[in-house]
Amino acid sequence: MSLSTHILDATRGAPAAGVRVRLAAVDGTELAAGVTDDDGRIARLAATLAEGDYRITFDTAAYFAATGQQGFYPEVTVTFTVTDAGRHHHVPLLLSPFAYSTYRGS
Repeated sequence: MSLSTHILDATRGAPAAGVRVRLAAVDGTELAAGVTDDDGRIARLAATLAEGDYRITFDTAAYFAATGQQGFYPEVTVTFTVTDAGRHHHVPLLLSPFAYSTYRGS
């Protein structure tokens, strides 16, 4: 099982590069961290995760400030459940200053 993510800035129509991302257990223990690349991706935020619940948090405030945008959400946290530890999990984020959405990617 591995975990990846990517962020698309819907307002700019471009990948969101340079976003700090943290992966944590639901009790808040940080498990991994990274920064999105020029394509808005972190190809391997975690190499292995056991079955259970996790939180991935995107530092959107710093990204909006760096791109000259005024955002409403200073961070976005997505809580998800790993039910098959042998399967790859992908958590994408579609972002704009006043809205966001996510889904289970492949």
